[in-house]
Amino acid sequence: MERKQLAPGVFITSMSAAKFNRCRITIHLRFPAQRETATDAAVLALVLERGYAACPDMTALSRRLAELYGADLGVDLSSAGPDRVLSADICGIKDAYALAGENLTDAYADIVFGTIFDPYLIDGRFDPEAVRIETETQARRLEAEFNSKRLYCVRQARRKFFGDSPAGIELGGYPTELVNVTPTSLKAEYDRILSTASIDVMVQGVDEARVADLLLRKLEGIRRDPQPFALPMAMPRTPLRHFKEEVPGLTQAKLCMLFTTGGESDPPSVSILRVAMSVLGGSATSRLFRNVREKQSLCYYCGSAAQRSTGVMMIDSGVEPGKEQQAEAAILAELEGLKNGPITQEEIDDCRRGLLSSMDALSDSLAALEGWYYGQITRGEPLYPPEYGKVLISAVTLDEVRQALQSYSYSVCYDVTAKPGTAGKGGAEDV
Repeated sequence: MERKQLAPGVFITSMSAAKFNRCRITIHLRFPAQRETATDAAVLALVLERGYAACPDMTALSRRLAELYGADLGVDLSSAGPDRVLSADICGIKDAYALAGENLTDAYADIVFGTIFDPYLIDGRFDPEAVRIETETQARRLEAEFNSKRLYCVRQARRKFFGDSPAGIELGGYPTELVNVTPTSLKAEYDRILSTASIDVMVQGVDEARVADLLLRKLEGIRRDPQPFALPMAMPRTPLRHFKEEVPGLTQAKLCMLFTTGGESDPPSVSILRVAMSVLGGSATSRLFRNVREKQSLCYYCGSAAQRSTGVMMIDSGVEPGKEQQAEAAILAELEGLKNGPITQEEIDDCRRGLLSSMDALSDSLAALEGWYYGQITRGEPLYPPEYGKVLISAVTLDEVRQALQSYSYSVCYDVTAKPGTAGKGGAEDV
């Protein structure tokens, strides 16, 4: 398996799917995020999923997918550090299982590439009705953020942490700017993405050469100026900032703590970070789970995660209103213990076993395998299979875990808690 370059900024990667009776084609467009067009990009992904030139509405598209033995199509927008990734994927049965010997590969490629390269346009702009519907959909999604207090707390903390940094651009856009999204502005953002994006096509269980040929045909006539991936970045170290927000009727307070590496050195490898986060708060044998949640009963949940591309580590938890400071102090004590106290080989091995088991499960899913390899592409790493990833995980040492955790400096704490006198008196929340 290798990642082959087909044209400037255009690549294809073929992965084995011998054990599956289904196949998958995915196209990823990674492009620089822009604050002024973030809302357009968020709505664009929703509009593209409604159909394309050959199937201009959701009814026609659904009928076409049903004809292909119930194939599945998805369009998504995600983050890769300060960059964005617009993805379209289709999954269906392999050509070998077509009852009438149909060329399913060409049909799948036509749909997924049509979704990206041949959108349904009216007079050179996106369909005004589709834009209206999906703008309203995105508005409802953004409004719903507040109802999930865990998500709301995390996003509020990230807003304070990243500020105006490129990594702080909202993936879902900005509610007040939805009124500015038009068929014309959406087409302008679409053209920018096609021009600047690095394109990666990932294929599993289909003819790679055939898909590559169809892709290059779609790219004919498109003006391209692909931009390099954004480099890993980290927010500078700053004095700790605490923020508190009171919400009436909350029965479970939310606490989000963000840490930064400060960008003073190369970030640890993803293997080291995986083990470090598992030991700290990413598993049922972690310090935060065993000591803060189980032994001290200070929180309902408490987990940690780290992003290599932005140098941020997050610890978020759900606690009883009024116990936020106690929980924060206990969390910091566990982190300090890992930074400067003893770490046993047993606890490292316990966490490592969970990671190795999850990596074994990657081979059971086409989507999971693709995510594994595309993650390496986004990080600029050589492609290696999950089996070698297990070797790297097994090689992580106690000192590497300690050094990784020592690189983080506490930056932002955001607390969403109950308004005094109202705890437990109603109000929807996420537990």
